[in-house]
Amino acid sequence: MSAYIAIGAVAGIVVILVIIISICCMSSGKTKTEADILPAETFEAYENPIWKKTEVEHRESLESLANIAQSMKVYNFMELQYATDDFSPGSQIKGSVYRGKMNGDLTAIKKMKRDVSKEINSLSKINHFNLIRVLGVCFNEGRWYLIYEYASNGPLNDWIFSNNTNQKFLSWTQRMQIVLDVARGLNYIHSYNSPPYVYKDLKSSSVLLDIEFRAKISYFSPARSAEGQKEKIASEQIYLSPEYREKGQLSTKLDVYAFGVLMLEVLTGKKVANLCERLDGNVSDVFVGILDETKGKDQLKSLMDPSLKGNYPSESAISVARLIKLCLNKDPSSRPDMEEIVKSLSKVLSASMTWESSL
Repeated sequence: MSAYIAIGAVAGIVVILVIIISICCMSSGKTKTEADILPAETFEAYENPIWKKTEVEHRESLESLANIAQSMKVYNFMELQYATDDFSPGSQIKGSVYRGKMNGDLTAIKKMKRDVSKEINSLSKINHFNLIRVLGVCFNEGRWYLIYEYASNGPLNDWIFSNNTNQKFLSWTQRMQIVLDVARGLNYIHSYNSPPYVYKDLKSSSVLLDIEFRAKISYFSPARSAEGQKEKIASEQIYLSPEYREKGQLSTKLDVYAFGVLMLEVLTGKKVANLCERLDGNVSDVFVGILDETKGKDQLKSLMDPSLKGNYPSESAISVARLIKLCLNKDPSSRPDMEEIVKSLSKVLSASMTWESSL
């Protein structure tokens, strides 16, 4: 009898618990809104216009990526992580550029600091041997990555400013091939694009050398049109033309001036900034006496890179010196265009190869 009483008591307790639970559920039966789910500070962030703007930009970037996929290979971020050992210090080339191996080939992977979605369609159409090619693109968590072809011999400045302790040396003919390559790359972006583009950041560190020491201009961005723009100056001053330094005037003649500075560094094996300290900042003064018909060759010897040890054709070297002086003219209208420079350097290279084969 007592057993039946115990069972009845337990059953009564269970029934009471069920009733209590049902009442609680009914009292909280209203549908939860987004405000109920999100903490107050999260809800405020969600309503914040800045958050919404970021979301819109992210969506636009993904839409851009879908369009880009039609003209360029799109990589997923895991592929980049695998290629660079998760962007390890050992894979870092310099700054935001990393070495990676993709599909068995070395590539250069650059983390971009800006939205490049609008540039990529233009980049995919640019195809020239003397411009570093863009092989693909990646977008991950709001950041863009560009994948470039890899230049195994690195930047030109590692070779022309070498102190010979690292056994890096460029012959005269190699130097002439390199400057001609750079001239051809610049001529392409100046003459075969409408409107023409200005590279603007030309310097020895932005010229890369492939395994055969052919030059390629690195990380070209088609964002700078040459249509009479004025810009804020943010580059190495020594490579900037007077009209750009003083007025911010952007034209293809800015690249011509920078190319003259680059050729002077290739000729002398010295940074032009160091030459300018001796010449009170006037780069063109370096040619005083060199172009003199009677004493020019003797003056030239003091200018030339000592690592060449006199192994260069004097006439060709003087031709290059004349060309450099034209490029460094203070009046932009008096500077040659890149097409003229390509023609001049083609003749110099041809003569240099003939001279080299006769040795």
